[in-house]
Amino acid sequence: MITVMGASGNTGGKIAAALLASGQSVRVLGRNRSALAALEQSGAEVLTGDTSDPTFLTRAFTGADAVYTLLPTDRRAPDYRASQRKEGEAIAAAIRTSGVTHVVALSAVGADLAAGNGVIAGLHEQEERLKQIAGVNLLLLRPVSFFENFYDQIPVIKYDGIVADSVVPELPIPMIATQDVAAAAVPALAAHDWHGVIVRELLGPRDISYRDAVTILGERIGRPDLPYVQLDYPEMAGALEGAGLSASFAGTYVEMTRAFNDQTVRPLAGRTDANTTATGIEEFAAAFARAYEAA
Repeated sequence: MITVMGASGNTGGKIAAALLASGQSVRVLGRNRSALAALEQSGAEVLTGDTSDPTFLTRAFTGADAVYTLLPTDRRAPDYRASQRKEGEAIAAAIRTSGVTHVVALSAVGADLAAGNGVIAGLHEQEERLKQIAGVNLLLLRPVSFFENFYDQIPVIKYDGIVADSVVPELPIPMIATQDVAAAAVPALAAHDWHGVIVRELLGPRDISYRDAVTILGERIGRPDLPYVQLDYPEMAGALEGAGLSASFAGTYVEMTRAFNDQTVRPLAGRTDANTTATGIEEFAAAFARAYEAA
């Protein structure tokens, strides 16, 4: 049995589907059963509950050979870091109590840093929590920016005709498709045969700037002149709050983009064959175009 958190999300859903397709017994977690209906129809055991509740998570992890964990923090949480901490502590407590021995945890490049990296600082704290659990074999997956984050920009494109963020337009970033995160997690979860703590960075097929990424996406949706606009940090924080996200999240987000811009957050080993993944933004652009048309 393999337990998968975040199974209605971008990485967990793909991981659960791939494990089921390969014949694994899978238990999926979420707050909304209807969002997990397709996985249930494919044979998954579904548990719904509060993933910040250690009692619920202990029940979900008990009996599993391996678990996939992440911090599904609500970007509307009034205190985003406190919410990350609560969820992380619940996950660690459930791992400890359930006795599960193999854990794949979604983290991020930059999680080696304890501060100055915004949202990622909470992932650093979680890595450290998990490392302290006796008897647990831990695989930490560290991607950077997901291509799928551009889905959040679809309303902005529709109504304002731009893509906007606070990242420097020309800065090359190792963006990745979430299906490639799943491709790294699935064999590890299925085999659950590693020992100790392993850190694996996942960097996508190549570094790409926001400006170039937006050009590729714009061409695919029939807007070849779609511009990328860099907002200053207060403007970006204000835009996030205007979209209904909390001031706490907005502050940690722009701290993270500042860390990208000054290259405080960067891969530890540079780009290698081991951390380079397959799916390019050109392939993702097809899915983006479908979502854009459906919006």
